[in-house]
Amino acid sequence: MGFKMGIVGLPNVGKSTLFNALTKTAAAQAANFPFCTIEPNVGEVNVPDQRLDTLAGIAKSANIIPARMTFVDIAGLVKGASQGEGLGNQFLANIREVDAIAHVLRCFEDGDVTHVEGRVDPVTDADTIETELMLADLESIEKRRANLVRKLKGNDKEAQQQDRLLAEAQAMLEDGKPARLVEVDDEDLKAWKMLQLLTTKPVLYVCNVAEDESATGNEHSARVAEMAAAQGNSHVIISAKIEEEISQLEAEEAEMFLGEMGLEEPGLDRLIRAGYGLLHLETYFTVGPKEARAWTIKVGTMAPQAAGVIHGDFERGFIRAETIAYDDYVANNGEQGAKEAGKMRAEGKGYEVKDGDVMHFLFNT
Repeated sequence: MGFKMGIVGLPNVGKSTLFNALTKTAAAQAANFPFCTIEPNVGEVNVPDQRLDTLAGIAKSANIIPARMTFVDIAGLVKGASQGEGLGNQFLANIREVDAIAHVLRCFEDGDVTHVEGRVDPVTDADTIETELMLADLESIEKRRANLVRKLKGNDKEAQQQDRLLAEAQAMLEDGKPARLVEVDDEDLKAWKMLQLLTTKPVLYVCNVAEDESATGNEHSARVAEMAAAQGNSHVIISAKIEEEISQLEAEEAEMFLGEMGLEEPGLDRLIRAGYGLLHLETYFTVGPKEARAWTIKVGTMAPQAAGVIHGDFERGFIRAETIAYDDYVANNGEQGAKEAGKMRAEGKGYEVKDGDVMHFLFNT
């Protein structure tokens, strides 16, 4: 299990440049005019995790298979998108299909790159996009509630639950707030997710700054940081231009380039970590001579469900999970050493998998 993150923002804020960097391709045309991205570009990238390389080295694994993450470069939204302005409705439909939103905000000054509103104000830009998504949600809710009237008269339980949740979302939106702020009970979570409202998607603000500000940020990114903190959202500071340059370099050259820019790691790494945190994801590993592999799960996943990420039979026939914590695996130079040191544990169905666990599942066929 990976996750799909949609890259959104106003035209000419650096979305396609960032996408090119993330996927190490030039598939998305990065041009200085609005709507250069018409169809959403989709790219899969490896999730960088040094722990996987370390484990593979210890186990002498023949293959290394990282976790994967999907990015969708969605064309630029504009004011009025909810009413079909620009290429609005098409893009709103693309957003419904992603798990989270990476909202790219222009935090750089450059007279050669046109801003669709003629000024640089990332907080106002963020508000423009959020408003369009909220208006689209309100329109969707009104139509859906109208379509539920007949079922409600027939006392349909599912329709009653759906209408109640839609009403709560509508009240929040009419109060000028996104639907993600609605407090949803556990028994309603599945139905709530099925509503697929745009403003329930978690948001990560990506501050796209100039190359010489990539390590420190600037006054624009500082304002975004304040806004994100007030909303309970996250933000990262990235120079999309730098990321695109790094993506074309060999590993040693990239490391030297990062050092010269005062950066410890590529922005991709920060972006993915922030994305993982946003969706409450973590990684466990399976390691052996044939392959070392990373698997993505939700925080709080129990052992049988974690096994099911590999194959449904593993979950259905789950017996137990032989588990070694990452640090114990490394400290004892692999599975055999960890076993001899008493660091391998037999965990049952009630075990909550921890980030970094090295696991081997036993199951009935």
